Amino acid sequence: MSETASAMSRTCPWVDHARGGVGTSTHARGRNVAEAPRAYGSPATVLRWDSVDQFLIDAPVYWLVTTRADGRPHAVPVDGVWVDGAAFVGGDPATVHERNLRADPRVLLHTECGQSPVIVEGDAGWHIPDALEAQRLADAANAKYSYGSTPDSYLRGLRRIRPRTVIAWTVLYEDATRFAFEAGPA
Repeated sequence: MSETASAMSRTCPWVDHARGGVGTSTHARGRNVAEAPRAYGSPATVLRWDSVDQFLIDAPVYWLVTTRADGRPHAVPVDGVWVDGAAFVGGDPATVHERNLRADPRVLLHTECGQSPVIVEGDAGWHIPDALEAQRLADAANAKYSYGSTPDSYLRGLRRIRPRTVIAWTVLYEDATRFAFEAGPA
């Protein structure tokens, strides 16, 4: 591990796990491809999807970026869960991000770790889970936050963010990886 990667692993705990695999791997809806602007060079390593997926599951907070009607961006930290390859977040209908999403479902969601981020680009559609999925969401939220969430709280609906692209790196010049996903309903 480079000195830079070692320093990142102290501030972003997922770094050590993510660098555990070299080469390409596949995911049910996407594949990882090392792509970066030419000026950044060609990373010698690509991250494994299972490591990135696990970091999204474990991330305590996400930053959600939406677009206001006048085109200005809006960013807000949100609690949420990553289950079955999608992020699930809520919010009062009066919040700025919910008002923005009703008009434009395009969204960017990223983890707090700026040095070694995971950035999800996708669409945040309104989703009403069935009873089984509501139970999985409540279980994930309770494991992560200990809120005492019940499945009933999810049956009213929430935002499901389906990724189109996930970009992640532990050290930008060494392992920047882009995961491309098939478009699907949010």
